[in-house]
Amino acid sequence: MLTKRLLVLSLDAVSSKDIDILSTLPHFSTFIKKGSLIQEVQSIYPSLTYPAHATIVTGNYPMRHGIINNTRLEPNHSNADWFWYHKAIQTPTLFDLASQKGLTTCSILWPVSARGPITYNLPEIFPTKKWHHQLIMSGLAGSMSYQLELQHLFGHIRKGSSQPHLDDFVLACTKHTLLHYKPDVMFVHMTDVDTNRHYTGHDSFQSHGALLRHDKRLGEIIDTLKQTQLYDDTTFVLLGDHAQLPVHSLIKLNKLLVDAGLIQLNTQGKITSFDAIAKSCDGSTYIYLKDPNNLSSLSQVESLLKGLLVESSSPIESYFTRQEVNVLGADPSCSFMIEAKTGYYFIDTHSGDFVECIDPNQVGYLPHHILSSHGYLPTKQNYTTFLLARGPGIRENFILEKGSLLNHAPTFAYLLGLPLENTDGHIEWPILTRNEEML
Repeated sequence: MLTKRLLVLSLDAVSSKDIDILSTLPHFSTFIKKGSLIQEVQSIYPSLTYPAHATIVTGNYPMRHGIINNTRLEPNHSNADWFWYHKAIQTPTLFDLASQKGLTTCSILWPVSARGPITYNLPEIFPTKKWHHQLIMSGLAGSMSYQLELQHLFGHIRKGSSQPHLDDFVLACTKHTLLHYKPDVMFVHMTDVDTNRHYTGHDSFQSHGALLRHDKRLGEIIDTLKQTQLYDDTTFVLLGDHAQLPVHSLIKLNKLLVDAGLIQLNTQGKITSFDAIAKSCDGSTYIYLKDPNNLSSLSQVESLLKGLLVESSSPIESYFTRQEVNVLGADPSCSFMIEAKTGYYFIDTHSGDFVECIDPNQVGYLPHHILSSHGYLPTKQNYTTFLLARGPGIRENFILEKGSLLNHAPTFAYLLGLPLENTDGHIEWPILTRNEEML
């Protein structure tokens, strides 16, 4: 055990390239000098928020921890439910192990934390259906009294999921929790950069402004840790979950499956049945067969995909068979996984044109229209994220060029003395002050 406390702050969609900007800002630059930086951290496949955050607390690929997408397959719902609940994770998490050891834990809008074994839990969960109610969903999925307290004190800051209000609310909750509850293990999720990149563009003025706001938030959290006299005893980690890439067009693969007779619709255009269906992961998409052993459907889908690949104007970069998907660590129950070319992303809609250009003036008004996306193969160029850590157990002023999202959980577990075993990742020994490999 190298630390008494761990605080992990996830800055959604902050990438390796952003380090050039962050290193010029007052609080990030000081943090870098005082700690260790992993410059290029490779995410997982699909490189989406929920699978990535499950990997961060388990050290496993999606195929093992079970969070294989952000959202569930709900063919006739335009707004599918997300993988909100902790019980969906199929391997031990840091929350599980910390709880078993008697450590107090906190989660503030950490993905896949709803109803988890967490002492102070403000889960990330939100309405996707007309009958959903935000306060009821949140209250039943987390720590009721803790959430009521935070809502009473800081609810006025939040304006739904709009930014920067949401992250300002998260910041207020984080500071209050550190001041009054002092949890041993704390995981916090902020989405300012991710939201702005989606809706204003990857390198927009607004996205740059979100990076500047993160530096200010970092300074306030550090000041709070010092105020509570927890600063010297806390290992503080900043990390990203994935990067983003600019996009100009969207792909409706289910439109092709409808045209091929593999998806059947009623007169109102609703899906009544399917032999094969695509489930988007944004920059990639799964294809599921109703009967995975149906060789006729399998052959028909693969013929469609091969035909797409040979077209000069195809938006498809590659496709993977189930066996290849297993190697990549994604959902082993899919029959195929399709990778979009850079500049394209998938949606689940099955009507309209197969490829639709994005109208920048309609982003935020037309459903699914965005200017930047993720979910691609983590090996794509300029598509890595980062990790920055300081405090007990962490080397000062040290830079490691490359790392993996899979290695975060084993490293955190080692710092806390938790028995996280049989993971797909390993401990990042070079950034630690005690290098067991060298002993």
